[in-house]
Amino acid sequence: MANNNHVRIIGGRWRGRKINFPDVGRLRPTTDPVRETLFNWLQPYLPQANCLDLFAGSGALGFEAASRGAKHVLMIEKESNIIKSLRDNKELIQADNVQLMHRTAMDFLKHKPKAENTAFDVVFLDPPFQTSALPQHTESLEESGVLADDAVIYLECERTLDMGFLPKNWLEHRRKTAGQVAYCLFHREK
Repeated sequence: MANNNHVRIIGGRWRGRKINFPDVGRLRPTTDPVRETLFNWLQPYLPQANCLDLFAGSGALGFEAASRGAKHVLMIEKESNIIKSLRDNKELIQADNVQLMHRTAMDFLKHKPKAENTAFDVVFLDPPFQTSALPQHTESLEESGVLADDAVIYLECERTLDMGFLPKNWLEHRRKTAGQVAYCLFHREK
């Protein structure tokens, strides 16, 4: 791992700790300013929340949520070398409230393990850019049965993406842009 492949946890019990990630072209960790804004938005929802990070990548969002008081964070990641890095980081910071699952986001949504009966209060949906992943994953997420009735869902995507594909019961609560990135928080209504 290169020394510059790390992100800093910016709040909570692991504030200031750096987590490393492998040099993989598709990894695009959420920047510090965007994470700071996002976690200010999420402050009322995180304490004791069950969180799902469907495209864990660097782990920046999932570890930040765990650091800031989430009861349980499930990180889904399909890449073996990234999962290894997430495991190393979990062990390094002793993140007992983090669970890692090595599989694709779609596989998790379509074939949720029977032991995974958790309804998720907060979901991070930040797939690699320039893929067609977001429309199919939002639909599958809504239909999967993993969302709490009043879940909040964070989406990060290209600024130019038309969001007309979102489920009608996801109400936009917050939206900002930073460069070519749009980031939004939605409230789910049952």
